Amino acid sequence: MKRVLKSALIALPLLALAIPALAAAAEESAEKPSLFAGDLGNSVWTLVIFAIVLIVLGKFAWGPILSQLQGRENRIRQWLESAKHDNDAAAAKLKEYEQKLAASRAEATAIVEEGRRDAEVVKRRIEAAAKEEADKTIERAKREIQIATDTATKELYTLSAKLATQLAAQVIGRELSPQDHQRLISQAIDGIEGAGRN
Repeated sequence: MKRVLKSALIALPLLALAIPALAAAAEESAEKPSLFAGDLGNSVWTLVIFAIVLIVLGKFAWGPILSQLQGRENRIRQWLESAKHDNDAAAAKLKEYEQKLAASRAEATAIVEEGRRDAEVVKRRIEAAAKEEADKTIERAKREIQIATDTATKELYTLSAKLATQLAAQVIGRELSPQDHQRLISQAIDGIEGAGRN
């Protein structure tokens, strides 16, 4: 503002010197009207009024306008700084979220892999338990078959011995006593068992 006033004060005397020369040139060329054609008093008053207007505007208008412009410039600068700060904070948050997302993905992958390993262990356990149960069932069936075979064999021996005794009694023609009968059955069973082993 001071610079404008200094410029105006320097320009006023130069303008005051130039006005008479312009007025003289205007009188010479009477055929064309000129803005600077007029008397010197009007020119001086015009310059004085112009200087007063410059001073009044400098004091009452340009000061507040400049202060408002500077305030606006400061607000814009603060908004820009705030926006930059918010942008930096958002970028940091984004980076943090991306890191958390990557960690979550890695953790989820680890959990899935652990689940697969656990499922494989459970599968092996179930297969082992089923195989063990099947082996037990097979062994039990083999024992039951062996017991049934032994029982059937003994019954067969007993029946064979009775038949042999009855046949022998018919052949011999006499009835055997129960002791003879029992002795012949035991001998027949021992003979058949001996034959079965060979």
